[in-house]
Amino acid sequence: MKRKPTRASAEARTTYHISSVSQRYNIHPQTLRLYEREGLLQPSRSDGNTRLYTDEDLKRLEIILALIRDLGVNLAGVEVILNMRQKIERIEAEVSAFLEYVRVEFASGREEEFERKRQSLVPLSPRKMVKFDRGE
Repeated sequence: MKRKPTRASAEARTTYHISSVSQRYNIHPQTLRLYEREGLLQPSRSDGNTRLYTDEDLKRLEIILALIRDLGVNLAGVEVILNMRQKIERIEAEVSAFLEYVRVEFASGREEEFERKRQSLVPLSPRKMVKFDRGE
């Protein structure tokens, strides 16, 4: 099942041939080729132009199969969902980078001040509400 690393990868990665992937996920090889034609999967190629699927490709295939088999989503819907997932991941990365930038710029050189403020806060335990009658 496991094959040699591709020439395109900088580090050694495990790759799988289309036959082993189709057996593993109980789908026809033509289905995998269809997913590639539709742009849902993009396996790398060997020197002999054989499709080689990486672990990342298999994770993406599992998402595709879950959408199709479990939720009944058609291929166009799968494409939209995968594109939205990519956009969300990109936005999350940008927000994280921005928050890190703000943290570094805002707090740099002022760590002691923030620590003093944090320690000066007095923790309060929740109190039970007591009804008070003024007696008037």
